[in-house]
Amino acid sequence: MVKANIHKKLERIEEALRNLAEHEIECRLCPRECGINREKKEKGFCNTGSNASISHAILHFGEEPVLSGYYDCLKDKLKDSKHISGSGTIFFSGCNLKCSFCQNYQLSWLNQGKPASHEELALNMLHLQKKGALNINAVSPTHIILPLLKSLKIAYSNGLELPLVYNSNGYEKAEVIKNLEGIVDIYLPDFKYHSPELAEKLSGAADYFQHASLAIKEMFRQQTTLLLDDQEIAQKGLIVRHLILPCQITDSFAILEWIAQNLSKSVCLSLMSQYQPSFKAPPEIQRQISFEEYNQVKAKAEELGFETMFIQSESFAPHEHLTPDFNRKDPFLWE
Repeated sequence: MVKANIHKKLERIEEALRNLAEHEIECRLCPRECGINREKKEKGFCNTGSNASISHAILHFGEEPVLSGYYDCLKDKLKDSKHISGSGTIFFSGCNLKCSFCQNYQLSWLNQGKPASHEELALNMLHLQKKGALNINAVSPTHIILPLLKSLKIAYSNGLELPLVYNSNGYEKAEVIKNLEGIVDIYLPDFKYHSPELAEKLSGAADYFQHASLAIKEMFRQQTTLLLDDQEIAQKGLIVRHLILPCQITDSFAILEWIAQNLSKSVCLSLMSQYQPSFKAPPEIQRQISFEEYNQVKAKAEELGFETMFIQSESFAPHEHLTPDFNRKDPFLWE
């Protein structure tokens, strides 16, 4: 990343911090609009105050290949590789959505992790860069946008040059996302639900689609084209993830139809088959999705004419690298 671009990012961070400053004393960063005072260390739905809390900061190989690199998922082969890079992934505690079936429930619900100062978070980013990370991947950043921006300011001022990935559950406010233009290089949102009833049942957020659709439209406006370098690693762009749930194929179809009609068939899709019933998953989704369910959604995407898709059919068998345990040093067993 050239110095001129870093300077521009620093200017945009300063502008975003000014625009979002009011949320320090009355936080309405996300659709929950708790209105808590972060300066007084009050905690709203996300259970997060004025600082970020970090569970893990690791090189992660389980993201889409354009983010993690094109490597075999077997641990023994990675050991012998001379080109291990991976996505420089920072897992934050807390969440503004808290899906009942969340595989990261240890973070989203149980809030496992350690509070970090802005300087400590910046050092984590710089350490990941030194280890060879391909990007800085902020997982569930919605509720910690303010400390993230303050930490990025420190990191960029001290030599950070990697693309920034905004890895979100999609439950965002478009007006907040507008402030991230020129700062976020790669948007990686989930697009979970179309049905208000399903969103309310599984995430307590009947307005999920209302907000996620507007937020993803704004992300698409900022980063319309997925730009890869000569190693096929993403430098800019948008990848929309959709986790297919058991017995919810109709809702998946509605999401795909909306993207095709309202964004573009050139949008990069990631169709995820890795659902595992976790934590408080209700009885009707207490199973993995079937091969047939996944293929129906894949066929629908092909029928609609989507040009670029990441397919995850290998996860029908249990894969430790897709199901984390944040009580381990490496939640995905890469060490």
